[in-house]
Amino acid sequence: MSEAADAVEMRGALLRLRRATGLPIAFGGLLHDPQRLRIAQISGAQTYALHGLAICMGNGLGGKSMALSRPCAVTDYREARHISHEYDAAVLAEGLRSVLAVPVVVRRKVRGVLYGALRRPLPLGDRAFDAAVAAARDVEQALLVREEVQGLLTVACEPAGPGAWEEVREVHGVLRALAPRVADPLLREQLIAVCARLAAARAEARTGGGEGSGGGNARAVAAGSVTLAPREVDVLACVAAGSTNAAAAERLGLRPETVKGYLRAAMRKLGAHTRLEAVVAARRAGLLP
Repeated sequence: MSEAADAVEMRGALLRLRRATGLPIAFGGLLHDPQRLRIAQISGAQTYALHGLAICMGNGLGGKSMALSRPCAVTDYREARHISHEYDAAVLAEGLRSVLAVPVVVRRKVRGVLYGALRRPLPLGDRAFDAAVAAARDVEQALLVREEVQGLLTVACEPAGPGAWEEVREVHGVLRALAPRVADPLLREQLIAVCARLAAARAEARTGGGEGSGGGNARAVAAGSVTLAPREVDVLACVAAGSTNAAAAERLGLRPETVKGYLRAAMRKLGAHTRLEAVVAARRAGLLP
């Protein structure tokens, strides 16, 4: 993630945590060093004591959560005996007493920590723990999606080898399915632009080198002559990869009936009578690689 995207994802998770629990303050940050994170986002602070605080692996409550890779909590931070107290000055300046920390874990690696706290020494119940874990999972999913996308973009932009275009087609379908789930608008635009580039590049390669029609009953469709809605292209990309309507629905987060509707609309625009004809026509039109 970029630092701007980090801030958006973390800020959203902290706000959801506070709304779900009623906790007066939530804060956290992601690791940009294997052994240390910096508190970058705070919701509900009364002072600047915590902002920018660097938390080292194993130190304090958050450092303990990082080291153990599991949620940790104390009912009274000042009196807690099972954590070290390097950060007491900042924590007490903010008036925090009961604190929980939940690690953000992606592919078994701790990538950050979310905190929630009370300014009174009261036990934090299951509701607070469950909400904190859910908020951390949201951040984990955002990180995972972005990493998968970056890897796919690398593959998509460097097709090589005998089976390169088949791999590109698969990547294209995955990218189309991921794009609506990406919160970062710049990355989402990049995904859509790369998908369009892949489709156009394949259309140019096909025009230049020739390729069998593979489904010849569809009327000839010139590149750029047909416009499909984004979801119609998404559905066709899944169909091109061999997905059934049910599998396409699961991949795209749609209902099977909705997938059928998009497929029918795409077939009508492309002048196709079968799924195969629709895919072939979409490739000729430069809509699919």
